[in-house]
Amino acid sequence: MIVSYTAKELDLLARIMRAEAQTEGDLGMLMVGNVVVNRVLANCYTFKDIDSIEDAIYQPNQFVGADSPLFYGSATTIEKNLAKRIIMGEYYYPATHSLWFYAPGSSVNTCNSLWYSQPLAGKYKNHCFYRPEPGKCPQIY
Repeated sequence: MIVSYTAKELDLLARIMRAEAQTEGDLGMLMVGNVVVNRVLANCYTFKDIDSIEDAIYQPNQFVGADSPLFYGSATTIEKNLAKRIIMGEYYYPATHSLWFYAPGSSVNTCNSLWYSQPLAGKYKNHCFYRPEPGKCPQIY
């Protein structure tokens, strides 16, 4: 286990993974989970006071999925199992060291080379993932 969690936080993680990336399948949801856990682990940028999965998910102006109808309602057993995999330490490129992601939309379909001044780590389906330069957030490298 790479971060501690409660049953409530497992459910929250599974729900935010669903709300942010359900249309991108299990792998897309796992990558969103990587970003959430990285924010708990990181002690840099605006994530210095993030000490739990709940803190990361409810940090203001971060996850648009927290306002989605997909976020409400309990997570399924399958979704909770995906979240457990992340909490136990599974990582998926390009989210491996990422702290940010966004979906540029189907009309744009390309990722900016920088997001919040951070370099593009890569793209998976509709999501662009961004990681800090090595050395900026050593807790996630």
